[in-house]
Amino acid sequence: MTVRLSLVTLFILSFLFISCESGEHLNIYSSRHYDTDLELYSRFTDETGIRVNLIEGGSDELIERIKNEGINSPADIVITVDAGRLWRARESDVLQPFTSDILNERIPAELRDPEGYWFGFSQRVRGIIYHKENVDLSELTGYWELADSQWNGRVCVRSSNNIYNQSLVASLIETHGLEETEVWAQNLVSNFARNPQGGDTDQIRAVASGLCDVALANSYYLARLIASSSSSDREVAERVGIYFPSAEYGGAHVNISGAGLAAHSPNFDNAVQFLEYLSQPEAQNLFAGGNFEFPVVDDAEIPLILSEFGPFDSDAVNVSAYGVNNPDAIRLMDRVGWR
Repeated sequence: MTVRLSLVTLFILSFLFISCESGEHLNIYSSRHYDTDLELYSRFTDETGIRVNLIEGGSDELIERIKNEGINSPADIVITVDAGRLWRARESDVLQPFTSDILNERIPAELRDPEGYWFGFSQRVRGIIYHKENVDLSELTGYWELADSQWNGRVCVRSSNNIYNQSLVASLIETHGLEETEVWAQNLVSNFARNPQGGDTDQIRAVASGLCDVALANSYYLARLIASSSSSDREVAERVGIYFPSAEYGGAHVNISGAGLAAHSPNFDNAVQFLEYLSQPEAQNLFAGGNFEFPVVDDAEIPLILSEFGPFDSDAVNVSAYGVNNPDAIRLMDRVGWR
């Protein structure tokens, strides 16, 4: 951890003194905080000679910062997680559209903004975590069926203020419409084993302990437990499995980590070059694989742990719908008592 903090400090210092230095550079505002991202930036510099200056923070914090900096903002790239947050960045006018034949060819259409404001560079698949002894795989179908009465008192989820669940509901609104999704959500709430609380890892632990039989969690949270140096974490992982709904039952909900070009990027060409670099297999191995996320390009390597989870069928909803439908999703979840 000390090494990582030192690296981040160096990135920030280089950013602060950017006006005093010459040479090609690139200014990245990122809400991702992974060591492998730092390695990615270092490799990009080694390959291109373009120095990366990094500012880290929360998504909303960074968006507000760029807005306040206005046309004088040094930001070139904005990196964040969840398509809903990328949509917020676009709506806040901190991104600009651009065209890249490389990105349009390599990034699937459903994982990028239709007008070129941002692109997804890793896939975050939301699976159904189940207790291996209490649930037979034949019982599992899709997210929609978790609202059926057979799951009464058996479901754990995190709260409605979590963007992951908001995006899942927004996706269902896109597929099923607002009224049907509200009925689904009302029935799902009736099946909760406890009041929503904690993060995705807490839901996995709740299933492992027998507090509930199924839960919703992004697959990388389970992968982290499997890869943990803690024996207690690995024991939790051994008690549960993960299931991805098949196309027959609507497919798996896929979210993204993504990036866009800042509205007033002073290093436009360098920024585009970096975003195109993110779509290359070696960069994908760090950007996606470093956090046990699925890559977005076919020729990138899938981490071994994820490959053991098996393939998944995407629900094929364009992830931009998560942002468009986010206000409706939040109001709907509030109406049905999903706290």
